[in-house]
Amino acid sequence: MLDNLPRGTICIEDIEMGMSRYLRKEVTDRDIEMFAEVSTDRNPVHLDDAYAQDTIFEGRIAHGMLTAGLISAVIGEQLPGHGTVYMGQSLKFLAPVRPGDVVHAEVTVVDIDHAKRRVKMDCVCRVGTQKVLVGEAMVLAPSRKFD
Repeated sequence: MLDNLPRGTICIEDIEMGMSRYLRKEVTDRDIEMFAEVSTDRNPVHLDDAYAQDTIFEGRIAHGMLTAGLISAVIGEQLPGHGTVYMGQSLKFLAPVRPGDVVHAEVTVVDIDHAKRRVKMDCVCRVGTQKVLVGEAMVLAPSRKFD
């Protein structure tokens, strides 16, 4: 399941305070396995049911950075979108994401420096009403002046 707003680019000249974009994605076993393969993070809490059952999570969980990657997808595909350069990201992981969970990843513009083309955004991921990740991103937004 993937529920997205339109993809593309919003240039710095058109970005406004409070603007937000999101995506919703079901995290699947395949997602977790592929992330483990790409990242080489094969911690058994992500991949082994029996092992994960005996942890504080009492079951398998998705990699935190897989969830954080959904924030990156919103920034790189929607707001600001194509041509955006990531400058920094802070993250706090608040609760686990499990296989089958639907994650709602959202970014909201909280500060704009037009002269430097910098945009600061609040970032949050939720499963239902539960916040599972919060953070802040700083990006360099694309500009029509550099097309």
